[in-house]
Amino acid sequence: MTVLQSTIDPSAPAFTANREALLERLAELETALDQARAGGGEKYVTRHHGRGKLLPRERIELLLDPDSPFLELSPVAAYGTDFPVGASTVTGIGVVEGVECLIVANDPTVRGGAINPWSLAKTRRAGEIAAANRLPMVNLVESAGADLPTQAEIFIPGGRVFRDLTRLSAARIPTVSVVFGNATAGGAYVPGMSDFTIMIRDRSQVYLAGPPLVKMATGEVTDDESLGGAKMHATTSGLADFLAEDERDGIRLARQCVRRLNWRKHGPPPRNPHPLPPRYDPEELLGIASADLKVPFDPREVLARVLDDSAFDEFKPGYGTALVTGWGELHGWPVGVLANARGVLFSEEAQKAAQFIQLANAADTPLVFLQNTTGYMVGTEYEQRGIIKHGALMINAVSNSKVPHLTVNLGASYGAGNYGMCGRAYEPRFLFTWPNAKSAVMGPAQLAGVLSIVARQAAAARGREYDEDTDTAMRMMVEQQIESQSGALFLSGRLYDDGVIDPRDTRTVLGLCLSAIHNGPVKGADGFGVFRM
Repeated sequence: MTVLQSTIDPSAPAFTANREALLERLAELETALDQARAGGGEKYVTRHHGRGKLLPRERIELLLDPDSPFLELSPVAAYGTDFPVGASTVTGIGVVEGVECLIVANDPTVRGGAINPWSLAKTRRAGEIAAANRLPMVNLVESAGADLPTQAEIFIPGGRVFRDLTRLSAARIPTVSVVFGNATAGGAYVPGMSDFTIMIRDRSQVYLAGPPLVKMATGEVTDDESLGGAKMHATTSGLADFLAEDERDGIRLARQCVRRLNWRKHGPPPRNPHPLPPRYDPEELLGIASADLKVPFDPREVLARVLDDSAFDEFKPGYGTALVTGWGELHGWPVGVLANARGVLFSEEAQKAAQFIQLANAADTPLVFLQNTTGYMVGTEYEQRGIIKHGALMINAVSNSKVPHLTVNLGASYGAGNYGMCGRAYEPRFLFTWPNAKSAVMGPAQLAGVLSIVARQAAAARGREYDEDTDTAMRMMVEQQIESQSGALFLSGRLYDDGVIDPRDTRTVLGLCLSAIHNGPVKGADGFGVFRM
């Protein structure tokens, strides 16, 4: 393989400015993560501990194999909304008894672990990841059920969570539930639809309706234990497969269930089980991405700090040079890479991408998309040369590719370039974002400018004088709005990615994802749609 040669000068003013700008964004990310880790706040955390109970991340830590990694997903879900950051749920991928599992843990310190629209979206995304990558799913349950003030938003779509649990089981993807406290109403169906269910003596309570509602509905007077206690479910109803003595014993039993799954990966092992690390310092990734998104940067500098041994065999290096394509390995797994070298995609780049995606599918090789694009080129010359049909060619290839896709937004992801470079709508197995990145229909200045031109034309058509002061105020307002709504934290809060990551962690995050992906078979498409040539 060809070893990439870096030309980065860490002492250059541009590098220093880029690094300082990214560190500012990382500080904002860390503040949001601190809010998520704080749960319901000190008062409710103290009360929870005072009852002898563990927090969700403490439960996860005990569940995982010692010193094994945990890839937390959507950690800042609900950021910028009326709901707490983190959406009262922790989700992620971790290793249990040597098996990579998708873990979902309710946070009972936030409104008793009640499910709101964002925690529902986060849980559903976790289920999608488990299904797509054949990851056994472990639910650490303690939830008061639906957040009633938002029931209109969660009742109907919430049923999909239970449907998806049963579909995981039907696909021979095991599901395990440990109930640590209340699992009420719809929450009762999570243990009810899991392959293995563990309850904790004198702690777990699982019922469709608690004693007050039962009395209101039927007139029956009952108590928590008789209605839905752990011992009752373990000895009478049969809902509980195991009766644990305390939380730690429940987690021990969950690990025991996973150990007995006889689980094995269906994908190939790494080509190189002992890969060499990149030859360049990942710390330098902080200074590579341009602070000004209008200034392009060479993605080969990123690849040199992410790929094994900084080795990369470039495909078609002299053609369609605004898009870098080629082959490398990441933590031993072969990957194909598509990375934007300059913001705009032309016809040549689109055709090059389509061919490369076909080659990756023929070779059953996962694809990594590194986004930094303003979209496809516009203008009379480019329309006449066929930019629409060539862009459609690339999007067709992305849409119908069957090998796993991993996407990282390094900078800009605007317009149809987001689609061609496998944005969220194109269902990459995982999508992560650097803190400096933005995504929108177009850049703030461009969007405001388009609205200004349209308004001017409308005024002229009516024979009216155009108000320049109003135009200036409108443009400023629109630019500020788009600047805010296209930011990484805003979009991650709405689950348009699987997390905002520190650029220095890019190699580790992609490696964990590649390992998870290979729990299932890795096979390319047998055919594609009709390509407009």
